[in-house]
Amino acid sequence: MLSNFARNVVFGVLTIAASITAAPAFAAASDYKFEVVSTQPAGPAKTEIAVRLVHLPDGKPVSGAVVFQTRGDMGPEGMAEMTTTVTPTAAQPDGLMRYQVGTSMAGSWALTLSAKVPGESQTVKGSVTFKAAQ
Repeated sequence: MLSNFARNVVFGVLTIAASITAAPAFAAASDYKFEVVSTQPAGPAKTEIAVRLVHLPDGKPVSGAVVFQTRGDMGPEGMAEMTTTVTPTAAQPDGLMRYQVGTSMAGSWALTLSAKVPGESQTVKGSVTFKAAQ
């Protein structure tokens, strides 16, 4: 039979163990990925690109993320110094984000994004590659 002291120690250890396992798990920024949904010409030297942020563990799109930094460049073609304009056009409620990117020449372009995800303390950063035709 356990003494009151031993019983209290066992109860305390079990309580601590339960609180540790019941603590909410927070995702890391590496649990997210930007994906290209579509690209299409948007006029002379312009491409419209639709991007979605996906939570990798469950494969679901993230809605409510706030993209606060964008960059377009020709890094995939070895010309990262060739940057361009990126203009947001419309965000959709399902997490789809649309941008118009100045694509002054045909080839592979990169769109780099930084976003804050609700409930996530880390900034999510990622890059997608897309083809532009002229």
